[in-house]
Amino acid sequence: MMVIHAVRLHWLRESHVCGRWSRSSRMWQRQMNDSVYTKVDFDQEETKAKLLGFPGGSVDLCKQECGIAILTINNPSHMNAFTGAMMVQLEEKVSQLEQWSDGKGLILQGAAGTFCSGSDLNAVKALSKRQDGTEMCMFMQNVLTRLLRLMAPGSVIQFVHKHMGLVPGWGGAARLVRLVGSQTSLKLLCGATKVEPQFGVQIGLADGVLEETRVEEGVGTVHQQAEKWLSRYTTGPPAVVQAIKKVALSGRELHLVDALRTEKDVLASVWGGPANLQALATKSKHK
Repeated sequence: MMVIHAVRLHWLRESHVCGRWSRSSRMWQRQMNDSVYTKVDFDQEETKAKLLGFPGGSVDLCKQECGIAILTINNPSHMNAFTGAMMVQLEEKVSQLEQWSDGKGLILQGAAGTFCSGSDLNAVKALSKRQDGTEMCMFMQNVLTRLLRLMAPGSVIQFVHKHMGLVPGWGGAARLVRLVGSQTSLKLLCGATKVEPQFGVQIGLADGVLEETRVEEGVGTVHQQAEKWLSRYTTGPPAVVQAIKKVALSGRELHLVDALRTEKDVLASVWGGPANLQALATKSKHK
């Protein structure tokens, strides 16, 4: 399971072609920049047509009135590996979330107790030409965005690309280095090291660990715990929550001058808005 933020999505901090994931949970934040690749780099529609030649599974979206949606990677017979058709469906669902004005958060989960085992090997084998692999990489990098990560007890994150003669291609390596540093990234990638919950928190790969499910003691399911965890960060008007994510991401991803300009523009979008005016009328920031 993953916990994420909606609006301008370009996904997955630990997303990878051949990695293994199990019952992890994370939070999605909005990508501030436009797509990494444009029509000059590759023909996205042509790539989508190729990917649709590898059917199976589904990516299912359910929007909730609270502003948190549920996105389910559904291909349990293959440990929820992404088929080509599922990659295209993910892009379509992301586009829907971008247009969801009330969206504040998203729980991304895998069906049947497993998160996602990367991409389906049938598609990988069939798209073995260098150009095909590169185009799939560009397509998925354009779709995937940033996440905060939660792990459930017993979950494992593992980068097994080396065993497949590959490296991460959907942005997993570049973002891994930003998260845990180059030295730790080399150990995880070269050693195909299994990252369990406490170790994940220790190195900064996970933002928290959920509790064991004990209904009799009032500890809810992993899904319920993830939604409760996410709700701490999504309380408030959607426009304000979305604006906070914009300035936080721009500060991290952009050069300082560009980040400052973005911060100014985002401030202008909420200054004098309904939430701002209501707060000024009813609250004091000095209390």
